[in-house]
Amino acid sequence: MLQAGQISPDFSLPNADMEMVSLSGFKGKNVVVLYFYPKDDTPGCTVQALEFGDLEEEFAKLDTVILGISRDDCLSHGTFRDKHGITVQLLADTESEACNLYGVLQEKEVDGRQKMSLVRSTFIIDKQGVLRHVFQGVNPRGHAAEILKLIRGM
Repeated sequence: MLQAGQISPDFSLPNADMEMVSLSGFKGKNVVVLYFYPKDDTPGCTVQALEFGDLEEEFAKLDTVILGISRDDCLSHGTFRDKHGITVQLLADTESEACNLYGVLQEKEVDGRQKMSLVRSTFIIDKQGVLRHVFQGVNPRGHAAEILKLIRGM
């Protein structure tokens, strides 16, 4: 897993509208909150996306954008977004490109078999593209408010 102080790896992934979003496109302009979540339309992931969305205006005042990433595809993201009124951008990492770059996949035993699972993680990336904070094994409830407080202190 990446550490604070490292340069954040760049990637380009499609959003729910199948438009490509590159991390490098925010460099010099925005702080980026990059959060990885396990699965669209599950209770914890829904809470997390909605809480980030509820604070999106506050983040915007701090030149901060929120990007959520899971291994679901664009269609799943679109359905999830539309069903719950999610406003943050959701990026589809179906090939696990960004997940591997950021080290958020871990082997876990499921039904007696080893399986790669996404660990709920959040990265705060400053305007220069440097990782300022790294969180792994995040509790989704209240997490967006904690992140906002940290960004206000940067």
